[in-house]
Amino acid sequence: MNCIVIDDENTARVIITALCSQIENLNVVAEFPNAIQAIKYLNENEVDLIFLDIHMPDFTGFDFIRTLKNPPAIILTTSDSKFALDAFEYDCIVDYLVKPLEFSRFEKAIHKMETATVASVSSDNQQEDVKPSGINVDNHLYVNIDRRLIKIDIPSIYLVEAKGDYINVKTESQDYRVHSSLKKIEEKLPVNLFLKVHRSYIINLKKIIDIEDNSVLIKKDVIPVSRSNRPELMKRLNLL
Repeated sequence: MNCIVIDDENTARVIITALCSQIENLNVVAEFPNAIQAIKYLNENEVDLIFLDIHMPDFTGFDFIRTLKNPPAIILTTSDSKFALDAFEYDCIVDYLVKPLEFSRFEKAIHKMETATVASVSSDNQQEDVKPSGINVDNHLYVNIDRRLIKIDIPSIYLVEAKGDYINVKTESQDYRVHSSLKKIEEKLPVNLFLKVHRSYIINLKKIIDIEDNSVLIKKDVIPVSRSNRPELMKRLNLL
């Protein structure tokens, strides 16, 4: 697995390269003190992983990511922990490491990256009807609420409702009001379990209690089913 290191501090590049040397099949093929040089390299070469600093002169790590059309996996390495929430906006970022780096935490990040890659390849090969989950490799997702990352178990979600610029995520234990779109969370949910039945609603198929005409009952919520989505709903049900 080929990787590059982008960091304006020489000491940081040396440390990351040394850590990489302790992991089998992880090869540092180039190091760069700034993002501009790295972009020129990537225009002619492909890599599997990038170790990327956030704070660099003139061109930040996030600026760099936005220039890439098809970015590889990226592990952020920074001395500043306050940008962790921003990192969740990028599907290519698999982990966020805060300096000084420790080998155990570094190794865990590599394992996370490898697990996500294997899961993606396996899904493609088997053509499973499951949508990608970005950096979420377990059966949960994180939502950003008041600058806190809240972990939600995906099977516990029974309804997602669009409310303007927000979505209301309803779970078995409580509801979460999240500044996001229905489309964005739909991409994170497994399609074998969830279905968009209306332009404003996504439901958990296993939580349906009753269906009548053009509506479904989930818990105490009566959810409308659009005419265009009803055939897919009926197709997905285990009818007797």
